[in-house]
Amino acid sequence: MPLPTITSLQNPRVKEAAKLRDRKGREQQGRILIEGLREIGRALDAGLEITEAFVCEPLCTESAAAEVLSQLRERKKVSLLSVSEQVMGKLSFGDRKEGLIAIAQPPQRSLRDLTAIVKKSKLPLIAIVEGVEKPGNLGAILRTADAAGVSGLVVAGGGTDLYNPNAIRASLGAIFTVPVCAATSEETLTWLREKKLRVFATRVEATQNYVNADFTGPTAIVLGSEAQGLSSLWAGHHITPISLPMLGSVDSLNLSATAAILFYEALRQRRG
Repeated sequence: MPLPTITSLQNPRVKEAAKLRDRKGREQQGRILIEGLREIGRALDAGLEITEAFVCEPLCTESAAAEVLSQLRERKKVSLLSVSEQVMGKLSFGDRKEGLIAIAQPPQRSLRDLTAIVKKSKLPLIAIVEGVEKPGNLGAILRTADAAGVSGLVVAGGGTDLYNPNAIRASLGAIFTVPVCAATSEETLTWLREKKLRVFATRVEATQNYVNADFTGPTAIVLGSEAQGLSSLWAGHHITPISLPMLGSVDSLNLSATAAILFYEALRQRRG
């Protein structure tokens, strides 16, 4: 029996879900909004607790939509709600409409969870991103981290909206597959010392070229924001500053581009 279709933009469940597009709504409700077939699929694969899903069948034209919808139906705790195209437009973030939007409980990870990962791995590679402001940058970094086999990522320094829909979209759902958590810079540095990871920090003024850094052991790579760089906390004697050559007129790369270069250099060295 087909579900009755919600057509009213004033439907209480629609209004509550629409609030999740904003950080305040996510914090108040303790829920996140996931849009996109790949993103929902990876959230399901990662075992995320999805509580409800809005479905607009006229927009579910891709074969992948039927597969994701089938997975959602198998989850007995997921409440499926049929909605009109107008309602789906209200819930969608931007102009991307693939006919499915999921509401989920955000993963609750901490440095303690990354500790277990470091212990399991013979050669852990941890990425630290301090003060990242743009959710899209964070998502792009997570996407690269997933591809390059990074063990985990810490968002340090506070202020980052970890499960912003733009971060989820830019990561293509890798935000659910890469172990990621938020912590203060002080907590993160203390944790790195306890785990005895060799720490490399990217700095424009560093004299050591990144290709001369040894990433073959248990390693942490620390990146700062494009506007502020890294805080002075990451300038201790036990931290090795590294830089990328800048041969043109600009003095910095996009944060996600820098991360991609360093993650893949670490992968190259480890495979060699």
